[in-house]
Amino acid sequence: MVHGKLEVLLVSAKGLEDTDFLSKPLLPSLIASSGRSPSLVAKVPLCLGRLLLCSVSHNMDPFVILTCRTQEQKSSVANGAGSEPEWNETFIFTVSDDTPQLHLKIMDSDLTNDDFVGEATIPLEAVFQEGSLPPAVHPVVKEEKYCGEIKLALTFTPAAVYH
Repeated sequence: MVHGKLEVLLVSAKGLEDTDFLSKPLLPSLIASSGRSPSLVAKVPLCLGRLLLCSVSHNMDPFVILTCRTQEQKSSVANGAGSEPEWNETFIFTVSDDTPQLHLKIMDSDLTNDDFVGEATIPLEAVFQEGSLPPAVHPVVKEEKYCGEIKLALTFTPAAVYH
């Protein structure tokens, strides 16, 4: 019978698909960085007679939603980290026999709607048997296609049994 504490060390990710490529408006960042009112921003780049409204290389701001059965926790946002974020954060979940896996959902934090980057499902049977698994890389998928990897370590501490 499995019952105890699951400790998840979320280390980093690599090779994530950058959802912000050519998607963030340039005009608001020009206004913000100029420190002037919008009416003073007259020198906006033009491309074939149209406003250039997209940046070319804005890095995404990834975060992870960790779900273990009904328990959900969220990592910090790795601001501007793009496709290779590092978190080095620890999360604690209470687990029992009916907890077969840990689900990770990687998101890109945006002002309006957060974008889905990918997900990973980590089976927990090995950590329940071994007690501890060192940092390991797991594939991240989106629409059943590989789109990067996420690195984490797992530790299981059984609950004390009193007779």
